[in-house]
Parts: sequence; C-alpha cells; structure tokens
Amino acid sequence: MHGFLNIDKPAGMTSHDVVARVRRLLRQKRVGHAGTLDPAATGVLVVALGQATRLVEYVQDETRKRYQAMVRLGVTTTTDDAEGEPLDTAPVPRLDQEQLEAALTRFRGAIQQVPPMYSALHHQGQRLYELARAGQTVDLPARSVHVYELHLRELSLPNVVLEIECGKGTYVRSIARDLGAALGCGAHLAALRRTAVGTFGIAQALTLEQLEQAAAAGLAGVQLLPPETAVSDWPQITLDEQQTAYVRNGRPIALNLIGPRACAYGTSGALLALLEPIEQLWKPIKVFDWT
Repeated sequence: MHGFLNIDKPAGMTSHDVVARVRRLLRQKRVGHAGTLDPAATGVLVVALGQATRLVEYVQDETRKRYQAMVRLGVTTTTDDAEGEPLDTAPVPRLDQEQLEAALTRFRGAIQQVPPMYSALHHQGQRLYELARAGQTVDLPARSVHVYELHLRELSLPNVVLEIECGKGTYVRSIARDLGAALGCGAHLAALRRTAVGTFGIAQALTLEQLEQAAAAGLAGVQLLPPETAVSDWPQITLDEQQTAYVRNGRPIALNLIGPRACAYGTSGALLALLEPIEQLWKPIKVFDWT
C-alpha cells in the first residue's frame, strides 16, 4: 500500500499516536507523517504509507501551511500555549480592529522569530522541551521564517482569531506570544487548527473514525491519495522504454527539460523517479518500485 492519507487529527493525540493508529488499522509497517502537530492542535496531518514515505520531505519542507489560531491576550504561559502553566497576567487594552491590524503588520512577510522553548528543536544534542522540563533555559537565536498571509478573522477580547499561511519552521505559538508582547499585555495560543498543508486541505481530510470504518469495509485503499500528490507541481515527463530501463537502474539520461528537477513517469504510467540535472544529463535521485 503506497500513498498519502489526509487525516484530521483530533485534540489530545500526538502525531506519533496517529501514525501508530494508522499502522494498526491498515496493518502496514512503513508509515510516517509529514509535519508534527502539537497534541492540543487539530487538523490536517499528512500520513505517508509505503514508498510514499520517501516523498515526505517534499510535503514537510516545501509546502505552505495554513492555520486558524485563537490567541488569548492578557496571559503568558510557560509553553506559549494553553498547555503550559500561567506565567504573567496583565489587563487587556480596549483594542479595535484597526489597532489589531496595525500590530499584525510586523508579522507578515519575511520575519525573524524566536522559537518556543517547549519545542522539538535540538540544542547541543538535546531537544529543547527536554531542557525546559528539566528547568533549564537557553538563549535561543531568532530564525528567519516567512508568513505569506496573516488575517484577523475575529476580535472578541480577550480572544483574537487569526488565519495564517506560513512556510517551514514557523511557530504559531511564537506569533501569539510576540503579538501579546507588541500589544503590551502578553498572550498565548489558546487553540490551533491546521486547515491545509500544500494541496492537502481540511475539507478532504478523514477522521480516524472514518478511516477505521473504511478499513473494516476493506475500502481503506480508496482513501489513499497517489504518491505523486507530494510533487504535483514539478515538471513531468513520460519516458520511453530505453529511458525507463536506464532510470530504473540509476543511470542519467538526456532530456529536453528546463528547471531544477522533474518527475519521470515510466512506460507503465506510474511515477518512476525524481530527477535532477547534472551537467547535460538528468540523474535519478529517487527511484520507486510500487510492487
């Protein structure tokens, strides 16, 4: 079984929990996910099966993610979300939409962001959340991230609902924390729902209960999205028999293509390989066997 599942992760489960559940339901050994969601968060979790796990990096690293976030003003927490212990409280100013919009401006585009201390990032070989749980703090450097869209969807103080589209490495918890700091009252992320990962949207997502029903009816395979969904925006080319044989054996071939990479389809019509140019040839960097 090879392909992707678009799962609507429920609150209270880790991303690893979802992978383990899918593995048991579908009786598959090779299962992984394309980007962690915090346990309290809900929404799109892209799960890969079989050979599709070799395409996870392109979903995780190269797609934009979209979120709906509720930010609660006036309270900061140890984790920058509702799972942590309260740190400080402050009165929330009487803000109108215009003032909020002005504050949000600094969080759009290419920005510098300090990740939360409670995160899975590594510092000197240890995950930050392990250090945080041990009572240690680290002076974390800011990182460059990109926020493509940031919209105010609802203002009901002390709560602010935002819609965010961002790139790899962006922490919505950090946006919530920093927005509170900019407004002078502190804030934390009260709720988070991921509504899209690239072309994987929440409208098409399956609940685990729906997947369980499909598996019981022997229809789980119908829910699988094809592996090439991960690279659907790459240039595509169909190879002839000789080219297919060469690429299957890892040999570079001459192609009339322009660009940094391409998807090659074999004579069977299935995705055969991912290609990158090397000098005047195209070399397979990943070759797939769907049998």
